[in-house]
Amino acid sequence: MDILLSNDDGFIAPGINRLREALATVGNVITVAPDQDCSGVSNSLTLRNPLRLTRHAEGFYSVNGTPTDCVHLGLGLYADDPDMVISGINAGANMGDDVLYSGTVAAAMEGRFLGYPALAVSLASLTRGNVSHYDTAVRAVLYLLPRVPAYPDKNSMILNVNVPDMPWGQLRGFRVTRLGSRHRSEPVIRAEDPRGREIFWIGPAGDAADAGEGTDFHAVQSGYVSITPIHADLTRHRALEETARWLEAGDGAA
Repeated sequence: MDILLSNDDGFIAPGINRLREALATVGNVITVAPDQDCSGVSNSLTLRNPLRLTRHAEGFYSVNGTPTDCVHLGLGLYADDPDMVISGINAGANMGDDVLYSGTVAAAMEGRFLGYPALAVSLASLTRGNVSHYDTAVRAVLYLLPRVPAYPDKNSMILNVNVPDMPWGQLRGFRVTRLGSRHRSEPVIRAEDPRGREIFWIGPAGDAADAGEGTDFHAVQSGYVSITPIHADLTRHRALEETARWLEAGDGAA
């Protein structure tokens, strides 16, 4: 199996390096990752500045760009098409509303846009602390990998995988889930730099709001690996007819 591996935590992050080592034992891996932490950049592309590819080892590169940039450049390194794109392992959860901001999910989504099945893999802390059980997330990926060829509609596959930060032996299994949602984020934090100039920090993400049975939040908190199939179609299909009626009703009032 030929795999393009990327992330948003940067090429020196432990998650991508642990996963790269493991994937190299089961397939051919090209790794292309940002040269710095790009958490929260979502699907952004670098369009105003040139990109530079730096080689660190055989099949291992960094880019002065975003995760989606990395996927584009990485695919250009293949003589033939890879079998899939994997993004991760992210240090921290990407559940619920996180997927809108996540560079980890964006790299997987870009792989799907370009025609390849994709996994976004995150190691989810249960306490909002630092994560440590990367070996568990690696084993989860290796468990899923041989199942990818049999996935229905494989070329439309984007699976958002969140692995609880716990020893493998303590996992309760795997669950297919839907995205939950969070409360709105905390307010912007106002501060001063050492020279007395005003600065601001974006507030932390809100706690889980919709975290009931069937959500990614519930699965992870219950000790299950959460697997959420996602897609890039942001259309609210249920609202199409009512929006059309709303527009028609407004025509008479204009």
